Amino acid sequence: MVAVFVLSNAPTPLYVLWQNAWGFSSGTLTVVFAAYMVGLIGVLSVGGRIADRFGRRVVLVPGIAAAILASVLFLYAPNIVWLLVARLFAGVAVGAAVSAGMAAVVDLAPATRKHSGSLIASTSMVFGSALGPLLSGGITRITTDYQRWVFTVVLVLTTAALILVFFLPARHTPVPRDGPANRRWSWPAPPANRRRELMWGVAAFAPGIIATSFVLSLGPSTLAHIDGSSSPLLSGAVACVMFLTATGVQFALSRMSSRSHLALSSLCAIAAMVCLALSVTLVDSSALFFIAAVLAGSAQGTGQLGGLTLIATRIPSARRAESNSVLNISGYIPAAILPVSTGYLVDGIGLPGAVLCFAVVLGVSAAISLITTRITMPVSFATEG
Repeated sequence: MVAVFVLSNAPTPLYVLWQNAWGFSSGTLTVVFAAYMVGLIGVLSVGGRIADRFGRRVVLVPGIAAAILASVLFLYAPNIVWLLVARLFAGVAVGAAVSAGMAAVVDLAPATRKHSGSLIASTSMVFGSALGPLLSGGITRITTDYQRWVFTVVLVLTTAALILVFFLPARHTPVPRDGPANRRWSWPAPPANRRRELMWGVAAFAPGIIATSFVLSLGPSTLAHIDGSSSPLLSGAVACVMFLTATGVQFALSRMSSRSHLALSSLCAIAAMVCLALSVTLVDSSALFFIAAVLAGSAQGTGQLGGLTLIATRIPSARRAESNSVLNISGYIPAAILPVSTGYLVDGIGLPGAVLCFAVVLGVSAAISLITTRITMPVSFATEG
């Protein structure tokens, strides 16, 4: 899990450098960032059910192999086309990780420690997301041959992960041939009697991951606009702190209930969008942008933990990977659409106006999620932590 998300976010500080070297627009930049959503959603649409039917390793092995291929493509990329293809394969790897990988971590937890399993699964994702930008941002400070060194390290990590997967204990019991995971292909779905639990998780998780996706894709450009600096180390540090916050907040607040996690996630997303809007419109403050990134990390971390805990504790193992797929599809699709749309809006009306539009749309969405979840989620969920 950690290795895959190191790969996923390691390119973040390098986008501005590639953009300057190869001369592509902000809209194209966000398309490169979102290219992995195609691979990710493609795997999520089938991977969860396959992992529930045949076991987690069946999905994880080809997923990590795709991560190795993506690392090689990034390593030798001479132009934007190679970046697009590399991001596509990185998306395949992420799809395997968030469906089968997260389910495997929860499977390995004892029956009485499923809360801890969901905590470890969730934090491994955001911890890897933090290490990736820190790695690449730091390497750009010590060598001009940053592309080769960054993705050589990532290649070593993903290769080690592939070896590790073969030694992964098989705790999951595949479902019988007449089980729900063996029906003819359809879009992934949770058990019918557990859909409301999953939708509560989606309502909070989606705004959080959209906010962090913005920081990863357009964050470097926004920082360059605010303070005139395009330092990869600075943008990498911001992304790193954002995901370290997402990691730390989950450990710090792990004893809270899922209901509280979801509410806090929505509140953090709203506050993040307020700070983001102010940072590019009124005060041009990099400090406010940094606060927005920290709040975005908090929103993703708490929303992700709340959603995964609901899956781990209220959905049976035979449908757990498929339900993970639903949670992530519901978050990653808007996380691709909104930043890409904002990227093209930057080309049309300029960065401040485009970022303001993004902040308003996401802030209002998070507010609606907060209100509807608090109204529909029973108070009994407040004592389950």
